[in-house]
Amino acid sequence: MGEAQIPHLDFCVGALGLEQKGTEEWKDMSKRVREACETHGCFLVAYDKIPMHQREEMIVKLEALFDLPEETKKKYTDGTFLRSYLRNSNESFGIPDATMFDVAQAFTSLMWPEGNTSFCETLHSMSSKMLELSFIILEMILSSFGLEKHYESDLGNNASSVRLIKYKAPLTNDQPAIGVLAHTDTSILTILCQNEVQGLEVLSKDGNWVPVIIPKGCFTVFVGDALQAWSNGRLWAPNHRVRMSGHEDRYSWGLFLSPKEGTSIEVPEELVDTDHPLRYRPFVHSDYLSFYLANLNTSHEVQDELLKIYAGV
Repeated sequence: MGEAQIPHLDFCVGALGLEQKGTEEWKDMSKRVREACETHGCFLVAYDKIPMHQREEMIVKLEALFDLPEETKKKYTDGTFLRSYLRNSNESFGIPDATMFDVAQAFTSLMWPEGNTSFCETLHSMSSKMLELSFIILEMILSSFGLEKHYESDLGNNASSVRLIKYKAPLTNDQPAIGVLAHTDTSILTILCQNEVQGLEVLSKDGNWVPVIIPKGCFTVFVGDALQAWSNGRLWAPNHRVRMSGHEDRYSWGLFLSPKEGTSIEVPEELVDTDHPLRYRPFVHSDYLSFYLANLNTSHEVQDELLKIYAGV
């Protein structure tokens, strides 16, 4: 099983004039982003607007968060998957709207009633900067299709959620342990940041699981179901999973850009033609999310086809 040859793109200052939209460099990078999303459904990106020292601080703070007593972590729940502390084969917190300072502050105060200004600032800052990166990528994708006008009318009506995850090292090193089962993301885009413990695997279009080796400091970007449907299947939301080996825990910080509650996903007429007949009917994304969550424990065959089952023409 070889490594996935996932594109590695450079969004660092100087390598790409991110502030100069419409330049030839911008257009070229937009094309490369779209091609990566068409072929692989994901790519790696270097982005130095989130400096290395901030990412390293993030990992230290995640370790401190998950080291809190279990009774403290369990205080964070509203009974839903998206806004709760969950513990199964791994541990995770889902925090919608963590880019809003009052949300970051409320979560921090719940975990540390005595206060933890440093954690609050990191949660807010990292989430905000990762959201900014997702906006840049989404704008590039729409620009590459010549569909900038759909940013505000369609995909611009979005919200974000952060998921903080600790994948525990397996008890035995005889064989890898599943950190998270195979799945696609329901989001428009997903941006992942992690420590240096590997384990991410992507299902290629030819049906093989291949490990993704993520260089230090890089982010991983995934196309989600919402963007696959909106693009009429031109962009691909790949199945991915985490398999743990070795003796170190893996920490991950995910930013999920998704349509707001009640927003409909509809294929633009410009993306339907003889070579690309309509593949998905219009649907309310929050309704699809409910369907998706209700079918998490079904067979792998059903899970692999949830978007097609729910919204396929």
